[in-house]
Amino acid sequence: MRKIVLIAMVILATACSANAQEKKEESKVKHLTYNEFLNKVWNFEKNPNTFSYKGKLPAIVDFYADWCGPCRRVAPIMEKLAEEYDGKLLVYKVNTDQERNLSAAFNVKSIPMVLFIPMEGQPMMQVGALPEEGYRKVIEEQLLK
Repeated sequence: MRKIVLIAMVILATACSANAQEKKEESKVKHLTYNEFLNKVWNFEKNPNTFSYKGKLPAIVDFYADWCGPCRRVAPIMEKLAEEYDGKLLVYKVNTDQERNLSAAFNVKSIPMVLFIPMEGQPMMQVGALPEEGYRKVIEEQLLK
């Protein structure tokens, strides 16, 4: 009987782990490296004085760290917004611990720091965590106007 219970627990744990991994892979939020940022968002090395967005949809870039409490509170909001605005908005994340050069290029000193990128005009920077409605307001009034 103990073996059956143990086997059932192993199967259940494996299934839960696989399900969590599946959900993680389905995420609409995309993580960016330095080079991906240059190719998908803005090549500030070639064009340092003029912002020239490369994307086909407005975007949000969330600069974060895994150890940051406010960043962990913002993460599910970004996931939700990416899902809700799929096809209208791109949501990216940049891990400031792993992408130090990219963080330095944007002078990231406090996180979370969110870069809002409209299709036309200049990007806007928000330092600190906002409630979901704050992000939604910027999206609706600035990015999707």
